[in-house]
Amino acid sequence: MPRGHCRRHGTRPCSCAMGNLYRFVEPVLLYLLKKYGPSHGYDLAKALNEHALTDAAIERAALYRTLQQLEANGHVISSWDTSGSGPARHIYRLTERGEEHLREWQVVLTNLARSMTRFNGEIAALENEPPPA
Repeated sequence: MPRGHCRRHGTRPCSCAMGNLYRFVEPVLLYLLKKYGPSHGYDLAKALNEHALTDAAIERAALYRTLQQLEANGHVISSWDTSGSGPARHIYRLTERGEEHLREWQVVLTNLARSMTRFNGEIAALENEPPPA
């Protein structure tokens, strides 16, 4: 399957191919928008690293690249917030498709956690086996 496509979604862009898997940027952003509601990029950047699922820092470029991808796929919409005294800023909102996509990520992450737990157990079991001849 080409990157960004899966058997379940066909040619419709998706994240099932796990392009953002290592740092989990996409599911964490979806989670943050669901939990906190409409948010500015600055606030998302701060919360993203607080909720990161790995020790790797998430750069702002990765944040905005992922937000653009989520918006292109209809999972997030953005608008300009001109209510403050400073320059206009984008505010991001989760769509119904984005909420559905977060639920899809939950299934993927559950399966991944199960697989990683099993694999970790296999590694631990190696400690009890004699070394290969």
